[in-house]
Amino acid sequence: MTTKPVSDPPDAGKIAQLPDVPPEEVTGYHHVNFPGYPGFLALHFGSPDTTVILSEVAAALFVSEDRVGVRFPDLLIAFDARPEAIIPRNGYLIPEQGKPPDFVLEVGSESTGRIDEGRKRRDYAQFGVPEYWRFDPSGGDFHSTHLAGDRLVGNEYQPIRIHDTEDGNFRGHSDVLNLDLCWEHGQLRWYDPVAEHYLVTIPEEREARIAAETRVRELQEELRRLRGE
Repeated sequence: MTTKPVSDPPDAGKIAQLPDVPPEEVTGYHHVNFPGYPGFLALHFGSPDTTVILSEVAAALFVSEDRVGVRFPDLLIAFDARPEAIIPRNGYLIPEQGKPPDFVLEVGSESTGRIDEGRKRRDYAQFGVPEYWRFDPSGGDFHSTHLAGDRLVGNEYQPIRIHDTEDGNFRGHSDVLNLDLCWEHGQLRWYDPVAEHYLVTIPEEREARIAAETRVRELQEELRRLRGE
């Protein structure tokens, strides 16, 4: 996603109505919104009263009332937050929430790749975001690697270990989310290591529903046939 200029975080006491600042480019749609991850992540964490999950333009991250320091991450997750404050503020206002988001993800594109790895990495560290992840669907054309994550240690980011798998994919573990982020054949996947399964996507859920409905019809037809005999 695109960004606006950043300055030092302002006085936390300044809170005002925030205007909408749409990004110039929507890079995360196919890898975040289209699979339905914001909704499925919300169901996974199961605390809608205190968990904020925003994506694309809705994920506006404000550090001041005058739009200096606005960011539009492709995905933002915050625990122990105030979801009711998001709509009136048109985004996630750090001073009002009293904390930065816990997790931020950027999806690489030709125009934003270098910014994701440079300026945004410095900015999110300055904002105090505990984990910052980058996903490159191209496999290294936009970012320097397929998948990368950073964990805030003190005031600086330290790289999170990324494992490459036997089938040529990549995976890293988010301590903040207790989920594995996966680069699988150019697609973003989320794996729950406790339950030992992937978070479902909308296409997968639809396919499973159609298969289940088809199976029910087949059983009903078989029952009618048996009764007819």
